[in-house]
Amino acid sequence: MLPDEGGRNAREVLASAADPIVAVDTGGRVILWNPAAERLFGWTAEEIVGRVPPIVPDELTAEHHAVLERVRSAGAHVSIGTRRRTRARDLIDVRIDTSALRDGSGALTGWVSVFHPVAEPETRAVAEKARLVRRLNDILGDLNSALDLDLVLDRITAALVELTGADAAAFVRIEGARLRLVTARGLPDEMLGASVDLEPSLVTELLDSGRAVMLASGPRVTDLIWQRLPDLHTVALGMAHLGNRPYGALYALFAGRTTGHTELELLELLAGHAGVAVGNAVAYQEVVRQRAHERAVIDASADGIAVLDTDGLVCQWNPAATRITGRDAVAAHGAGLPFPYSPGETVSHLLPNGTWIDVLAAKIEETGEIVVDFRDVTAAKELEESKDLFLATTGHELRTPITVVQGFAETLVTRWDELPDAERRRAVGMIADRGRAMGRLVEQLLLGSRAGSARPPVTPVPFDLGGLLRRVVPAFRTLSQAHRLECAVPEDLPTAYGDVLATDIIVGQLVENAYKYSPDGGLIEVTAGRAGDRLVVTIDDEGIGVADGDHERIFERFVQGEAGDRRRFGGVGLGLYIARRLATAQGGDVTAHSRAGGGTRMRLTVPIADVTDETRV
Repeated sequence: MLPDEGGRNAREVLASAADPIVAVDTGGRVILWNPAAERLFGWTAEEIVGRVPPIVPDELTAEHHAVLERVRSAGAHVSIGTRRRTRARDLIDVRIDTSALRDGSGALTGWVSVFHPVAEPETRAVAEKARLVRRLNDILGDLNSALDLDLVLDRITAALVELTGADAAAFVRIEGARLRLVTARGLPDEMLGASVDLEPSLVTELLDSGRAVMLASGPRVTDLIWQRLPDLHTVALGMAHLGNRPYGALYALFAGRTTGHTELELLELLAGHAGVAVGNAVAYQEVVRQRAHERAVIDASADGIAVLDTDGLVCQWNPAATRITGRDAVAAHGAGLPFPYSPGETVSHLLPNGTWIDVLAAKIEETGEIVVDFRDVTAAKELEESKDLFLATTGHELRTPITVVQGFAETLVTRWDELPDAERRRAVGMIADRGRAMGRLVEQLLLGSRAGSARPPVTPVPFDLGGLLRRVVPAFRTLSQAHRLECAVPEDLPTAYGDVLATDIIVGQLVENAYKYSPDGGLIEVTAGRAGDRLVVTIDDEGIGVADGDHERIFERFVQGEAGDRRRFGGVGLGLYIARRLATAQGGDVTAHSRAGGGTRMRLTVPIADVTDETRV
């Protein structure tokens, strides 16, 4: 018979078979779904081929995995009575015969199952499964009620022996790159604590496979030191997870009786619930540990922490809580909180002392107490307000010159021929002037961004600071007729070491500020001299001065340290921030001082060049 005739005959046999036949690949995706399967389950082959068939009920997933693992590892034919789900969501009783699909080299390529619908469930198997499920539920109840980790692990191994009939059982914990035997039943006591490398081991093989359970037999059962169990022939292995992390593995060891899919199913279920029980015990131990140290932790916390009893009254109050609220522990104990809270939510609140706090509360289920954490966020609130002000101010500062530019540009476009040459020149000059204003604003924004970096871009070199001051400062005399600008720089001023462009920007900003914050005019005096290994440039004005407490604050971003209307002088509050960042980047500094007779003194320091020190940067 020709090969194509044989393939055609095989397809005809499958199509004519009275029993549903389903084949899947190693990923569980359907590769064969005969007409009888269509009739039983309700899906056509076109709909289901290439998909994982949704016929296994959730509660029977472990059983399904156990059967496939049994067929894969032992190469055996497995027949079970169970249930499957149809397209109409009905559960039907079936007997399933499952075998392995292998290629010419013997490698596993999938599974094939033949389904036999049964009118009545197989009562003995169902009764035994029901008994095991009831016993498993009792065992899980005991596990979840135990809070001592060693006791939990010991109960798990005892339950594994009872449920599966294994000759011995053990639990190994994954500790980094090692496996350690922490509890066992049916093995010599001296084996407890034994440790081996995680790689190579059956645990690594199971982790790499992505399966929940695994069978190993023959030479492979020498993993760890199980050979101490006489006549050991099969190991069933299941993973226990703590959260999403592999925590350990359950071993069921068989030296006498054989294993089946039921033992694998029970192992998978027990391993899964073992992770929950271990998680509970670990969490309880952590609570105990935290309770033992909570007083020290609470007292050392920078956040305010209060613990409320079941009546909502304070029973613990840490030092930070006193600092933030101004209420000491004696006054706080036995009273309610002086601010609102809501468990599970963050509440923002303004205290009477002007401090903004974020409050987060959580209930301790074991005791009914409520832990309240509250943090001083006043600085963050101020920064948020400053940013809002920055955006509003930037928009305002840009709108005025843009309006002027648009107005004069439209005038030139629509009335060019009507305007005399002087008017056209004036309009073009105004557009250029407003364009320069916008350019300066954008330059400040860009400089502010660069200055905010960990190290602003500066290139220090020896340069003539006196010459720079004599060149830069007089250019500002045209800014105002109400001011008198003087510059006194000695001819023998030593050579400075810094960035020329950065220093130019700093001096310009300080002189411009002197004009801006002396609106009624007066003397602005720029002087320079030597102080130790530094050169000092001072800019004095007779303006409004700096309010007490603002001498450092004015160097922050988006801040203008002027009493009264802080937006009176325009700008975005970046000038002094930029000046200081550029100064410190080249080894200098900018500071602000109040003058005895009124006004402000700004002080710029830069290093003196030392041409003999070639390592200087």
